[in-house]
Order: sequence, then structure tokens, then C-alpha cells
Amino acid sequence: MAEVRYEAASRLYPGAEEPAVNKLNLDIADGELLVLVGPSGCGKSTALRMLAGLETVTSGSVHINGVDVTLKPPQDRDIAMVFQNYALYPSMTVAQNMGFALKQAKVPKAEREAQVREAARILDLTEYLDRKPKNLSGGQRQRVAMGRAIVRKPQVFLMDEPLSNLDAKLRVQTRTELVDLQARLGVTTVYVTHDQVEAMTMGDRVAVLKFGELQQVDAPRTLYSAPANKFVAGFIGSPAMNLLDAEDVDGAPGIAGAAIPLEESVLSQLKSQDLDQVAVGVRPEHLTLGTTGIEGEVTVVEELGSESFVHVTVSHRGEPTTLVVRDRGETETGRGDRVKVDFGGPIHVFGSDGLRVEA
Repeated sequence: MAEVRYEAASRLYPGAEEPAVNKLNLDIADGELLVLVGPSGCGKSTALRMLAGLETVTSGSVHINGVDVTLKPPQDRDIAMVFQNYALYPSMTVAQNMGFALKQAKVPKAEREAQVREAARILDLTEYLDRKPKNLSGGQRQRVAMGRAIVRKPQVFLMDEPLSNLDAKLRVQTRTELVDLQARLGVTTVYVTHDQVEAMTMGDRVAVLKFGELQQVDAPRTLYSAPANKFVAGFIGSPAMNLLDAEDVDGAPGIAGAAIPLEESVLSQLKSQDLDQVAVGVRPEHLTLGTTGIEGEVTVVEELGSESFVHVTVSHRGEPTTLVVRDRGETETGRGDRVKVDFGGPIHVFGSDGLRVEA
């Protein structure tokens, strides 16, 4: 088992003006499953590959279990990596694929086979040990890739979007199995994904990156309820938070002519700011349809069975603006209806610097 630490670690590619990863400071606890998430090009895979030794650290350092591994080759870092494309040898059986690294390390055959059988038992692959990868489903191939990592008993698992090639249903099933497996094995795991739902449901903590810089690292519920800035607020949550530039309504931030109900401590912090530079955020589940509030017209209704998402166009700052409201399943609201939107939960305010104003 091991702790992982990035200390001001940067990666600047030759010819690039800005680093792909910029002065990353991040501590990952022993046995933790930490998810790196962010949009395409944010540096999450580069950060993972820096830890694996597959990318050069331009400045700063990377540590595994207190040892500086910045200059060590990948084979000397005691890590195992699971890739998006599985990277299985098509000519080998499942058992041979899983035991290949052990064979290369000259582990005795009997010991090697025992470790492969144990990993196959854990991953429910025992009956497939004699099959070739072409005779397996996508989910089974991914479990073989996991098994190949498990048998090595590394200090750290590194996973680079391992579920992205699976269909939606299988992805949900496999991520549940993966979380359970990681908890049982207790191996420190760094997991990269662009899917924020995947990140929120899997990670003990989630680190959000943007343009190579760490925006926030916290437990999923903290990212949801207390995002550090506008970017995290808009990225975390599905559907996304309603984020609007505020308007001045009697000296307080407002939406569509309606003042936002805010705590006095928040209002006092906004007195020195231009309200036109302030942003307001409210999640769809914290808006309600009722008899009071902001009036607008329904343009889209997304019915998901257990819930519906109603898109309401309102006039805000002289422009048509859409608010997404979470409503009950089998909603009676339809396209073209005139409705009123009211606030029914937490409201987030972001100052001109983009940071959330704490109550």
C-alpha cells in the first residue's frame, strides 16, 4: 500500500506555450480511490502518466510511499496501469494475459498460476481462463485487464478511462464492481475520467482540473454542495447547475427581475462588488414550479420516468434565458405552458473573481 504525492508537478510539452499540467499539488491517501476529472484537454491523463513515468515531469516532483520517483523508469515504480483499450494480447488466453507480467518477472509457474486463479476468482473470470480475448464481451475484457493489474500486487493502481468503451448499462454495472473491488483490495487507486457522474459515484475524493490546474479536490458531496468556483459548480452535477450573470435588483443580485433570497453575510460581502460582475447558481433540483416566482414559458420537457426536467425560458437582463427545473415524474407541464419558477433550495453566489462567496 502507498501514499501518492504530487509536489508542484508540471509538464510542459516541447513547443507548447502553456503547461499541460501546471504546478499540481495533490496528496492521495493510502488505500484511497481518487478520481481525476475534467473536460478534454484539462491535463488529467497527463497527470496520471506523470505518476506512471510515461511522461516527463518538467518541474516539481512525484512521490510514491515517501520515495521520490520523478526520475525513476515506469518498471521501478511498482504501479499497475489499466488502459481504455484494454491492451490485451489477442493470441494469448485470459490466463496467459493475466499472468504475462509475472512470467516476465520470472515468478515460478505454480505461484504464477495460483495468483492468476485467485484474481480470476475475485473477478468472476474462472470459467473464461482458457478463452482468447476475441471470445469475450467488452466488460469481460476489461475485467481481464483488471486481473492483469491485480496479480502484480502493486502499490498503486492507475486507471485511464477504463470504462469508456463499454455501453451505458455495462458501464454502470462495471463501475459498481470496480468500486467494490478496490475497497476489498485496499490498493491506492488514481482513476481518470471525463464523466463527472462516474467521478461522483466512484471516488472517495474527486480532483477537478481545468487547463492543467487543480480547481478543487474534495469528497463528492462537498463538490456538489460547496463548489469552490464557477467552473466546478458548472461542471459537477447532472443536469448542470443553472449559472447566470446576476442583475441589480434594488442593490441585491437578482434573476429576471426577482431578488435572490440570500443570507445577510453573503449580501454584506457583495456590497463592494459590481453586481453585474457577480454570478448566481442554482441547481435544477433547487428550483420549483408553483404559483409564485419568475414567470416564463416551457420550451422543452425531458421525461425520465422517476423525474422530469422542465426547461423554462424567462427574460433576464433583456435576453431570453433558460432555467432548468427538476419536476416530479409524469409531470403535467408541457411545451408552451406559462409557469412560475421559485427558489426552493441552496443558492450559490460567485464574485467577480469567480470564487464562491461563503455564507
